[in-house]
Amino acid sequence: MTRPPYLIRTERLVIRCWSPEDAPLAKAAIDSSLDHLRLWMPWAHAEPTTVEEKAELFRFFRDSFDRGEDFVYGILDPDGSEVIGGTGLHTRVGPGAFEIGYWISASRGGAGLATESTAALTRVAFELCGVDRMEIHVDPRNERSSAIPIRLGYPEEARLRRRLPPLPGGEPRDAVCYTLFRDAYPGTPSAAAQLEAFYATGARVL
Repeated sequence: MTRPPYLIRTERLVIRCWSPEDAPLAKAAIDSSLDHLRLWMPWAHAEPTTVEEKAELFRFFRDSFDRGEDFVYGILDPDGSEVIGGTGLHTRVGPGAFEIGYWISASRGGAGLATESTAALTRVAFELCGVDRMEIHVDPRNERSSAIPIRLGYPEEARLRRRLPPLPGGEPRDAVCYTLFRDAYPGTPSAAAQLEAFYATGARVL
């Protein structure tokens, strides 16, 4: 597999490896969205954190990206003045595959931005990285999040019991696993995603 690019540009978004300098903008996006994020994201219950703590977290994400261990991205507006959300190509589902996760700030929800970023990462994963399988895992109660893989042509493969981390005070949550294989990728909406992808050197690779 080829490593994912550092930077992806779509029609409305910049999707790029987090940098410590993004910490103030990320804090603003997360802090203003906590009621929304805490419904589904266990990590949001540890928020708010300081700018310094976020900068350190983003250094860790960048190190993991550079080492090829995991690939976490920020989602920003085209001029980089606003953090809209976060996403990633995660290696936790085994060799030859990525899992996509995503969140969007409360003020930018409902505009199709999570779908746009997920389509872009799906295309990058198949056409540049050479994966055979892409997965998206969603709490079955999260209907808005479930609509994204369905919209992009990911079939529902299985409902897995007690696979997602619990929210505070709760039990591990069920997960619906949506899976798209390489041989089913052509003709999906993701295959038509308009994007440009670049490595850290600035070289365009897609």
